[in-house]
Amino acid sequence: MKMNKLILLFSILLISHAAFSQLYITRNGQIRFFSQAPLENIEAVNRQVNAALNTSNGEFAFRLLMRAFSFDKALMQEHFNDNFVESHKYPNAMFQGNVLNIEAINLNVNGQYNITVEGDLTIKDVTRKISEPGTLTVKDGVITGESVFKVSLADYNVNIPNRYIRNIAGEIEIFVNVELRER
Repeated sequence: MKMNKLILLFSILLISHAAFSQLYITRNGQIRFFSQAPLENIEAVNRQVNAALNTSNGEFAFRLLMRAFSFDKALMQEHFNDNFVESHKYPNAMFQGNVLNIEAINLNVNGQYNITVEGDLTIKDVTRKISEPGTLTVKDGVITGESVFKVSLADYNVNIPNRYIRNIAGEIEIFVNVELRER
């Protein structure tokens, strides 16, 4: 059901592009997360993030495969996929929302713009409303979106077994970086 909503949103964005809007997309955005815990730090990166931004109305969405996160240690990657996010059962994470102050961005002028992104973040079929600050940087027609925010694992039913409680933080830091080009 959630995947159907995302497909519908991307379809609407593509259709609306034909009707005077400007759609910017990427298929290789990056999302990285960092967990700082007493026994070890864990970091993983996903460079296969699909994202779309409709600059005429601020609609923004991204989708990523959970299995595409890459870890330094293969065992961490296995635990992440099999035990924590259960990527066999919940293969995708996604965001659907809006850049609230899109009208303040002049795509014809290179520069960095402070933004707020608000919408629904879905991980493991749990959807929560979020509102996070970020920046959009316009440079020669390319829009780079960046944001850093924290996510509580418990909020998304990511349960950490007691034996790993000192290895994994209950709140992880998320780094989003997408370079969007006009479609």
